Amino acid sequence: MAVIGVIGLAVMGENLALNLAGHGFPVVVYNRTAERTRRFLAERARGFPIHGAYTLAEFVQALERPRRILLMVQAGAPVDEVLAQIEPLLAPGDIVLDGGNSHYRDTERRASALAGRGLHYFGVGISGGEEGALKGPAIMVGGPAGVYPQIASMLEAIAARTEDGPCCGYLGPGGAGHYVKMVHNGIEYGIMELIAEVYHLLRVVRGLSASDLSALFAAWNAGPLNSYLVEITARILAYIDPETGQPLVDLILDKAGQKGTGRWTSQDALDLGVPVPTIDAALWARHLSAYKSEREQAARLLPAPPAPATVDGRLVGDLHDALYAGMITAFAQGFALLHQASREYQYQIPLAEVARIWQGGCIIRARLLKTIRASFLDQPDRPNLLLDPRFAELLAPLQTGWRRAVITAREWGLPCPALSASLDYYDAYRQARLPANLVQAQRDYFGAHTYERIDRPGVFHTQWTPEDPV
Repeated sequence: MAVIGVIGLAVMGENLALNLAGHGFPVVVYNRTAERTRRFLAERARGFPIHGAYTLAEFVQALERPRRILLMVQAGAPVDEVLAQIEPLLAPGDIVLDGGNSHYRDTERRASALAGRGLHYFGVGISGGEEGALKGPAIMVGGPAGVYPQIASMLEAIAARTEDGPCCGYLGPGGAGHYVKMVHNGIEYGIMELIAEVYHLLRVVRGLSASDLSALFAAWNAGPLNSYLVEITARILAYIDPETGQPLVDLILDKAGQKGTGRWTSQDALDLGVPVPTIDAALWARHLSAYKSEREQAARLLPAPPAPATVDGRLVGDLHDALYAGMITAFAQGFALLHQASREYQYQIPLAEVARIWQGGCIIRARLLKTIRASFLDQPDRPNLLLDPRFAELLAPLQTGWRRAVITAREWGLPCPALSASLDYYDAYRQARLPANLVQAQRDYFGAHTYERIDRPGVFHTQWTPEDPV
């Protein structure tokens, strides 16, 4: 009998099945296209304790009780379709894990519906891409706490590992696991855009070649910027297209795609009133990149500023500092959102545990997460990392270069939405007084929205003119 079943044999499903089997867990697999199952068993799964099923009834019968089923199908309607087909075949106590990028509200809806039949549903965020799925991803689990021990050893066995343990953990009830994965992807958007902007400035302003940039990012990865995304940037920039002999990155069309999780992060942050401007900037930068033909027209029509006569010799160091500061603020925004969502949705997400899980396997793994974990171990309910003196000390020496980098982009007419938004977030957050007093006065003027005062308690409204318009 199989101890776990995997439904869906796209690359992620195949790799997770191989990972499970490679750790000694017999697996039964099912795919709606039987030919894909046959090919997988004949090729990649050969020699592993993996059995194929060609109907869902056969699939369910091949599982030991309680049944544990991992769904690796496309998020959205396909998940509901599979659940509708398999639910009648299951018995109370069986466990279903959704390992896709489902929206956390969908996960909560499904969990509630299945709980009525005595079935246990988990939203499992899995990060690490195809390689991570095979060799060890980061796994973020949300669902019924009392049932988690029945799947914990299996998930922890296949997860990435660091000196702090397996990069897998229980993060809260309902949609907590998928919520954390959503925010992970939002932070991922932000950091990727920060790196892209630094790359663009170095390419245009300094005129560095892809080879030069590869060496530079590799060197940066050996220091405080050490992270998976900086590491793969160095590798990408070094790759030569075998057909043309040119750096492949130079031949890739400048239109970035997305799968929705970054947008969900921004949308939920708006609903909760949590500012995440670095993530927002990364999102609109991707959207704007899609307008390729319009941008080409605008490039011929809209004037650019005259290029400065000289290039500041400090630019490389400035961009290093700006990237590091931007990464810090991107993480600060993501964790601030997790803090607020945990309270609002009663998830009780352990933020130190999130930082520990993200240290290995996942796309945003970075050396910086060790300091982030220490911060939340010291103060689990810290609302923002920027309130930790450790991060104040990290950011203080980065400020000058960070500001010069943004100024350089402005002087050259180059967009830097994420670098700029990160700096604006830092500057706004550190202000004891913002001009929102004027905004509130305007709201009261035209809409009688009232205001509070700094010199006395209460809520006030002013008749600003003798004949206030309606």
